[in-house]
Amino acid sequence: MSGAGWRLLALPPLGPDLIHHVFDPLAEVVVPAERSRDALHAALADAELVVGDFTGGLSLDAAAVAAAPRLAFVQMPSVGVDSLDLDALTAAGVAVANTAGANARSVAEWALAAALDLSRQLSWADRRMREGGWPQLETAARGSDELANRRVGVLGMGAIGAEVMRLFEALGCRVAYWSRRRRDTGVYQELDDLLAGSDILVVCLPRTPETVGLLDSRRLALLPRGAFLINVARGGIAPDDAVLAALDGGGLAGAALDVYDDEPLPADHPLRRHESVLLSPHAAGATRQSQLNIITAVVDNIRAAVEGRPVTNVVNGVDPLIRHR
Repeated sequence: MSGAGWRLLALPPLGPDLIHHVFDPLAEVVVPAERSRDALHAALADAELVVGDFTGGLSLDAAAVAAAPRLAFVQMPSVGVDSLDLDALTAAGVAVANTAGANARSVAEWALAAALDLSRQLSWADRRMREGGWPQLETAARGSDELANRRVGVLGMGAIGAEVMRLFEALGCRVAYWSRRRRDTGVYQELDDLLAGSDILVVCLPRTPETVGLLDSRRLALLPRGAFLINVARGGIAPDDAVLAALDGGGLAGAALDVYDDEPLPADHPLRRHESVLLSPHAAGATRQSQLNIITAVVDNIRAAVEGRPVTNVVNGVDPLIRHR
């Protein structure tokens, strides 16, 4: 077995049989005795490789990193790495990789579908029909618009943002973007200028200390009255309270949300009752195609690690050649 001698801790909330089926050919595989902080720390004591928890339930914070003296590599089965303390992992010399680009098409298609839903009042009309109504005139009165020629602002120009731009442009939208790093293609605008000129704003940014709270009430108020917000990024970038206030104040005509400040979204949260909100359970990237892409990327990187080849998509600048510690 090429992975002999490597101990891999798998944290995704998947069945043990599936986890062992996927990773047993690569390393000695363990899972926490239970999904708790104490069990996580106990399992980390001998872990050299970790496949992270895409739900964030078993996060690798500074205390978890301190409990893992042999840890050499963390592979996240997701694009986001916000459930990790990157500073602590980097200081410990632990390489961290994600699955950049694996779900870009899936998330971008969800953003496009959400924009069509909000623009044409599809979910709203469906709810009225299921209640026995015939909201033909009301649907038009609420504002039913084509996407062509709408001004679309994209926040974040990674793999997802680039695919969002491509799909919306294909439908005739006028797309501009803001990103922390300016790209060679596309129409770039400064953040506040982009917001002021966006009929539809699609948020694709990673969650970092700099982006948490970025779209607060002041910035949401810069959007044209009647704009739509689509968030496929992470909770907290556009805080739920700020989004609700913008909706109730009439600034936002609608919002499509795949992510929230707290997940799962509490059962009594007012977003669940708002007529102008399209809700999704953090599933924009959960197509069969993207899940296959993610599994393939994770397995390929773990195989590279145990075979002594450099891993890909390292996000924290640590040497991608993984070594025993």
